[in-house]
Amino acid sequence: MILSPIDNSQRTAAKVVGFTYLLNFVTVIYVHYGILWRLITANTAETARNILAHEQFFRTGIALNILYSAGIFVLLTALYVVLKPVNRGLALLAAFWWVVYAFTWLFMSLNYFHALLLLKNADYLRVFDAERLQAWAMLYFKMGFDIYYVGLLFWGLASTVCACLWFKSRYIPRALAAFGVVSSAFAAACSFALFINPGFDKIVGLGWFDTPMGLFDIALSFWLIFKGLKPPAIPEARVQADVA
Repeated sequence: MILSPIDNSQRTAAKVVGFTYLLNFVTVIYVHYGILWRLITANTAETARNILAHEQFFRTGIALNILYSAGIFVLLTALYVVLKPVNRGLALLAAFWWVVYAFTWLFMSLNYFHALLLLKNADYLRVFDAERLQAWAMLYFKMGFDIYYVGLLFWGLASTVCACLWFKSRYIPRALAAFGVVSSAFAAACSFALFINPGFDKIVGLGWFDTPMGLFDIALSFWLIFKGLKPPAIPEARVQADVA
């Protein structure tokens, strides 16, 4: 396959992809391991106490989740700029799937806000007892967990398409791109299997669904930041013809 030379907009967009991937990764890890999972436990009453005692901390986590969604839109735009010359249709398809993924995070953030409203027991909610409100709040947290795996399906699909385009373009090492194809398709397949069989996490642990794809994203980020895009291969016959 012969691609046109890489232009400056692609090179700049590739750097944006690398930095945005890493910034998004740090954000989502901090929000879930540093904030939400420290406050949300399996015990309903304990979760309610934690969140009400650290409301500002909890709101910060929600705000960072929304910021993460904004980062996804930056990422998909930059990826489209880089990969459009390879196959415009597939690059556009991946962008649409990234949009779906971004909106799942916005929905999760809304669920967390709804849960907080229930726990704060506003005047119009006082017709319900505290235990019922806490149970409803936990339902919103559980829904957020389920929404994540809907998003993971579309993240995996988008990443699979992008990895295929990386492989086809030779902009990055093909071994890295191939790992991206396999790890991304694996994440999408695991998410889909979880919808069909809720016990699938007993076969493949939840932590393994997205870990390989996350490692690919990190490796790709460092490659794009420090190495950039490799020039597309030009067949020897074409080079000789140009010289002649």
